[in-house]
Amino acid sequence: MTYFGVPRDRLLTSSRPMPDWEVVGTDGPWLHRADGIRMFDGSSGLLCTNVGQNSARVLARIERQFRRYSFGGAAVVRPRVQMELVERLGDAVGRPEDSVALVTCGTLGVEIAVGLARTITRVRDRKRRGDILTSDLGYHGMSALTLALGGNHARRPRPEDAMGLGPAFPAPYPPTHPHDGGKVCTAACAEEVAKAIDTRGADNVAAVLLEPVNGTTGGAYVPPAGYLRRIGEICRERDVLVIHDEVLTGLWRTGKPLAGRHWDGCEPDIVILSKGLGAGYTPVAAVMVSPQLAPLVRHGGADPLPAMGTMAAHPLVAAACLGVLDELEAIDHQALRARGERLGESLRALTGLPGVRDVRGLGHLYGVELASGLLWPLLKQTEQRGIFFYPFTGAGEPRSEGVVVAPPLISTDDDLAFVAAALRDAVLALH
Repeated sequence: MTYFGVPRDRLLTSSRPMPDWEVVGTDGPWLHRADGIRMFDGSSGLLCTNVGQNSARVLARIERQFRRYSFGGAAVVRPRVQMELVERLGDAVGRPEDSVALVTCGTLGVEIAVGLARTITRVRDRKRRGDILTSDLGYHGMSALTLALGGNHARRPRPEDAMGLGPAFPAPYPPTHPHDGGKVCTAACAEEVAKAIDTRGADNVAAVLLEPVNGTTGGAYVPPAGYLRRIGEICRERDVLVIHDEVLTGLWRTGKPLAGRHWDGCEPDIVILSKGLGAGYTPVAAVMVSPQLAPLVRHGGADPLPAMGTMAAHPLVAAACLGVLDELEAIDHQALRARGERLGESLRALTGLPGVRDVRGLGHLYGVELASGLLWPLLKQTEQRGIFFYPFTGAGEPRSEGVVVAPPLISTDDDLAFVAAALRDAVLALH
């Protein structure tokens, strides 16, 4: 197939099949195809269009900034709009005193967080090395470094290309951390993190990097109660930083401003935000550093780290993000949480159906795990019913598979009822 005479295979993408339909209009969580069919966005695009599309608030912010000036690097023009974003973002996630680095995407956000953690621990603790420890279900971006650090089975580089890096501890979920007698994971599984740090030597470890709620590698796994808190205790005892990768889960995706807020006592040292901040309107990420640690980055003995590139604090990007925050602040968050709970109840009811192995998640983020071989037939069935989902593959051995159900946060009760009913009908059609 060609587009404007250009073969589609000229676009470098994954080996997954690409959709054959073209979108000509949008309305919040709905996409309008060129053939007249309306599609519901069941996974917020690539887990990012949290406030839907065609937002008047986002457009107004961009237009206002466009009329002022469209580009002005922070080293050239006083970054008023960027500083407004930093202040608003800190308030939105309950970290108002944090220092913030604005960068261009989630992958770069992780890389900047890694660099900051190394700098901080070398200045504060005189660390010899800056090892970053991750779990075997973590996904932290698509650069050579972040792919080597992470545990996504489908995307890990070959051993000879991994720079000697790789996951250091099992995630507290059955596919990769089974227990005798079918016992479930508990907070005690955090001791695997302690073991990993001690094996490397605490003087060699800068930080533990993890997703508070698993994203698309395992499919929305939720950690055991007390797990994240125990990791924080383990790391503080060893002068190791905790980095929460909230690229996917941040800004109300799980029903809280940050997914880590579902549990007490697990506030991280560094937080990475991206998808929910740009919301599909712009590429962006924000790395937030606690006020106790940020001054160490500016210490005279700190390693120089360029945390902002040419496009990192682009005025139009900042303006778009302010429009996204406008949308998020207009949402009734109590009602949002209630809708998320109802969505979870309706999805968990699918577990009695043939072919559905498990349903898990929080808020507006759920994984529906399927029996082997059903994923792509199911996606075909859901498309025929006017809805699409993002697939996940790669947890455990044999690898699990399923769909991520993550509708935009602005979805109505009727929208969410449609999501659950369409998915149920699609599952039933497979048998």
